[in-house]
Amino acid sequence: MAVSMRGLGSLAALAMLSACGHIIPQVSGPGAQPAPRPLPVPTPTPATALVAGLAPGKGVSALNLSRYDAGDALASFAESCPRLTAREDGSGLTRKEDWRPACQAATAWDRNDASRFFATYFETAIVGDGKAFATGYYEPEIAGVRNRQPGYDVPVYALPQDLTRGWYDDMPATERTGQPPLGRFDEQGRFVPYYERAEIDQGALAGKGLEIAWAADPVEFFFLQIQGSGRLRGPDGTVLRIGYAGQNGREYAGIGSLMRERGLIGSGPGQYSGSMQGIMQYLREHPEDGRALMRENKSWVFFRELTGDGPIGALSVPVRPQSSVAADPKFVPLGAPVFLDVDNPLASGLWIAQDTGGAIKGANRFDTFWGAGEEARQVAGGMSTRGQAVLLLPKGTLRRLGAE
Repeated sequence: MAVSMRGLGSLAALAMLSACGHIIPQVSGPGAQPAPRPLPVPTPTPATALVAGLAPGKGVSALNLSRYDAGDALASFAESCPRLTAREDGSGLTRKEDWRPACQAATAWDRNDASRFFATYFETAIVGDGKAFATGYYEPEIAGVRNRQPGYDVPVYALPQDLTRGWYDDMPATERTGQPPLGRFDEQGRFVPYYERAEIDQGALAGKGLEIAWAADPVEFFFLQIQGSGRLRGPDGTVLRIGYAGQNGREYAGIGSLMRERGLIGSGPGQYSGSMQGIMQYLREHPEDGRALMRENKSWVFFRELTGDGPIGALSVPVRPQSSVAADPKFVPLGAPVFLDVDNPLASGLWIAQDTGGAIKGANRFDTFWGAGEEARQVAGGMSTRGQAVLLLPKGTLRRLGAE
């Protein structure tokens, strides 16, 4: 994705957001710890873009793409091409070979003429009713160091070797379909849920050599886990970049939603703003209650050190500010361009779907990426906007699918 900055991860999104860029590790074998047995979740319907329905949109030239917006999107699209032409599309809309003509042209195409590139190789499609809801996320920078020192006591853990997938002993064989849940094998060899946030906070993983860094502030680190990647800046200015390595498989709870349900969010006396900043204020002003609230989110994110020039999204390429968007791969081919026409003009324009998110589910649900820094934090923290979404697909796709 080409780097460009639009804004910050929203706390409207936070109520739903689970780390962005979010691939669950395929760890297996005895001694690996799976995650707790997940609560039943209703199967979303429709399940894919084809079931949701596909209709042709207006021509690409009618989108009035700006030169800068299209140029950044073209750079991000070109970065996606090696993956686009090599992986299966989970939405069922496209085939690997469908992307090859555009990908072959993308690398050498003049970025200043990017609007013509998209008009030449793409047609537009509307999935379902096309009604979009977009939030934002960003790459946080918080105080942290590689080696523990006074004032830096919050462990940043690597992916544990005992995190694995398996079936619970009491689950009938007839129900053991699809991918087994995450969890771990206990001392008796039974498959059990993996440690939840409260247990990890209380030292369940301490002393196992999993610490890759140490953060200074548990509240800031909590939000970094929600974002899924970030930067740790030491007192000497040294920066360590970390990215999502996996998750414990435990239930995610959006603390913004919990606060709203309990009357803590609003404009009255004793209430707090529903923004990320407002939620952080509550957690700091009520440390004991805040710690208990954070622990209601049982999910824990593990990290790895990053050495590239940007956070890595679910497509395994760097996500770029103001160009990369997280989407549900059942409805949007990862690597595909998406045009958003929404109430907030900052989020309107052409994006490339290069990431996924735990709360980014269903047709026309998107999470826009805004980069790093305070401006990105502010924009993403307040991004919650609605409008229309148009998917750009290789020309001929609609005819092949019988959706013209």
